[in-house]
Amino acid sequence: MSQALLREYRVDGRSTDVFGRVLCSARDHHFVVDGPVQNGCPGEELTPPEVFLSGLAACGVELLQVIARDKGATIGAVRLRVDGAVDRSKQLREDLTVFNWVHLHFVVSGTDGATAASLVEAFKRR
Repeated sequence: MSQALLREYRVDGRSTDVFGRVLCSARDHHFVVDGPVQNGCPGEELTPPEVFLSGLAACGVELLQVIARDKGATIGAVRLRVDGAVDRSKQLREDLTVFNWVHLHFVVSGTDGATAASLVEAFKRR
């Protein structure tokens, strides 16, 4: 695979002195993630599902800006709300836990509805 196409990432996590609290690191950045209260963890910091969904939100906003730039479209601010749910009683497989549904709600300002919709469609295809 071409080096221009290959992008590798690394994030590390380690336990802390607080049960269920994890110190994560990516490059020189550090952040705390808590397991959810339902697991007997603190639940005070972002939980793993929230971190996962926030990665999707960041990717969506950033890519919409990149796609607009590449298409020569002018846009203003981009917002993306990501909602998701895990229903452990209704999993498709017994060997892993997955989100039962995830919904993305884009708001793109500074452009018309048709342009915003075409940018969102381009994001979905990417």
